[in-house]
Amino acid sequence: MKQELIDMLCRKSFQYSEEPVFKLVSGRMSHYYVNCKPTTLHPRGMFLVGHLVFAALRAAGVAAVGGLTFGADPVAMAAAFASELEGRPIRAFSIRKTQKDHGIVRWVEGDIRKGERVAVVDDVATTGGSTITAIERARAEGLEVVQAVVLVDRQEGGLEAIRRHVPDASGIITRDELLVRWKQIRQEAPRAE
Repeated sequence: MKQELIDMLCRKSFQYSEEPVFKLVSGRMSHYYVNCKPTTLHPRGMFLVGHLVFAALRAAGVAAVGGLTFGADPVAMAAAFASELEGRPIRAFSIRKTQKDHGIVRWVEGDIRKGERVAVVDDVATTGGSTITAIERARAEGLEVVQAVVLVDRQEGGLEAIRRHVPDASGIITRDELLVRWKQIRQEAPRAE
C-alpha cells in the first residue's frame, strides 16, 4: 500500500523544481511542493491513506483522530473509516482555524469527550506549525494528545518540532521517498522525439 500511495502522490500531489520556485506558508521558497488534497480526496487515495494512517495509530489505543482543518480532515476521516472496516473503530474530529464565536464556543468539532486519548494528524509537515497548533488546541479542549502522524514529512525539521510536544510522532512517507520515485517516473515516461 505504501508504494502505491507514493506513486499516487508523485503523480497527483508532488512537484519538484531545480530552482526554488514554490512559495511556502512561511514565505520561504522551496524546490518541492506537496499538495496532498488531490490524493487524499481521491477514492483510492482515501483508501490507501486511511489504512496506512490507521496502521500507524493502531497500537496507541486512541479513541479519536483529527487535526487542523482542512489539510488534516481527509486524513482523519479516512483513518476513522479504515478503523471501522478493520473492526477497531476510532472517531474523527476536526480542529477549527478560528474559534467558533456562537453557540458552544470551542476549537474542536466531533464526537469526542474531555480526557479522551487522541492522535493528531496532518497531511504535510514542513516546520510542524499547523500540527503543533492542532495539538495545543486539542489539549486546550481537554483532550489527551498521545500521538501525532503526518502523511508526508518534508524532512525540514517539522517532525522534530512536533516531537517536542508529542514524543510519539511519525511520518508515513518522506520527501526523499517521493523524490526518488518522482525521478523514476520521469525517466520511465516516453520521451517525445
